[in-house]
Amino acid sequence: MLKDITLGQYFPKDSIIHRLDPRFKIIMTALYIAILFATDSFYGLIVGTLFAWIVWFMTKIPIKLMWKSLKPIMPIIVITAILNLFMIEGDKTLWKWGFLEITDDSLHECIFNTIRIIMLIVGSSILTYTTSPVNLTDGIERLFSPLKRLNVPVHELAMMMTIALRFIPLLIDETDKIISAQKSRGASFEVGSLKERASAIVPVLIPLFISAFRRSNELALAMECRCYHGGDGRTRLKQLKAKPSDYLALTVTTSVLVVNVVVF
Repeated sequence: MLKDITLGQYFPKDSIIHRLDPRFKIIMTALYIAILFATDSFYGLIVGTLFAWIVWFMTKIPIKLMWKSLKPIMPIIVITAILNLFMIEGDKTLWKWGFLEITDDSLHECIFNTIRIIMLIVGSSILTYTTSPVNLTDGIERLFSPLKRLNVPVHELAMMMTIALRFIPLLIDETDKIISAQKSRGASFEVGSLKERASAIVPVLIPLFISAFRRSNELALAMECRCYHGGDGRTRLKQLKAKPSDYLALTVTTSVLVVNVVVF
C-alpha cells in the first residue's frame, strides 16, 4: 500500500509539459489554484477540471497515477465532505434524521468542495510528476531571487524544500521495508484493539527515525565533501531559458483564470 504513494516522485516522459520551463510551471500551478478558488460556480469548476484533464493527457502520464496521488488524502477528502454535508445550513431540507440534516446548500458545498480539493491535488501533482527535483530547485530559486536583496537565503530554502520533497518517496520505501521485516518477525498491525495497534507502530517509528537521521547525516557529509557552501559562486550546467511554448502555456492558463473570474 505504501508503494502506491507517489507524492514527490518524478516520472520522466517526452511530453510538451515536461519540456516547459520549471519557473513557468510553478507560476501556472499557482494560477491553476487561483482558477479553482476564483469561482463559486459549477461551470467555473468544470472549466478548471477540463483544463487539468487536458494538461494531464498532454503529460503522457498514466491515469492510474492520478488515483495513487489521491489515495493518501482520501481520509481528509471524506472528512471534509461529511462536515460540509451535515454542518452547513440551507433553506431547503432534503433529508433529516434526528439531529442530522442535509440541505440543498450543504449538498452543493459538499460536492463542490470535494471536486475542488481533488482537482487541487491533481493540478499540484502535475508539477512534481513532470519536473525533476533539480529543475524544481532551480525554478524556485530563480523565481525568488529578488529576495536575495533582502538577505533572504533563497538558494538554501529552495534546496531544503526540494530535499524534503525528494525524501518523501525514500522514507515511504524505508517504511514499507521496516513493516515487512516486522511482519516476518510476527508483528501484526491490523489485528487487536486501537491501543494494541498503536503500540505496534512504535517498532516501526524508531527504526524509521534512525534511518532518516542516518540518511540526513550521509547527505550532509556528501555535501561537505563536495565543498558545498550554498549558492555563493554556484554555476549551473543547464541554464533556464524561456521559449515561445512557455509563454504560450502561461497565456493559456492566464486566459482560463480570466474567463473564470469574469464570466463565472
